[in-house]
Amino acid sequence: MKHTRTYLKKLEELCQALSYKVRYEQGHFQSGYCILESRKVLIINKFFDLEGRINCLLDLIPELPVMVEELSEENKSFYFKTIAIRSLQESNS
Repeated sequence: MKHTRTYLKKLEELCQALSYKVRYEQGHFQSGYCILESRKVLIINKFFDLEGRINCLLDLIPELPVMVEELSEENKSFYFKTIAIRSLQESNS
């Protein structure tokens, strides 16, 4: 999938459907992101470019606890595509 602003927006909307808020903040987190579990907030380094932001979300989404049955059909489909993309990228590395 191409790294576009539209794709980033869809990933952010998926996180919102999973009850997580995505924030872009300045920070000194090594991996470029931070998960605040108790508040359901994903914080991504605001200095990352578009590709960096997308890759962070692709890394994070598979780690989030998900109640798949609570997602809409569109979000469910996009969620499984996202998981498949990440596992494909990991197997190619």
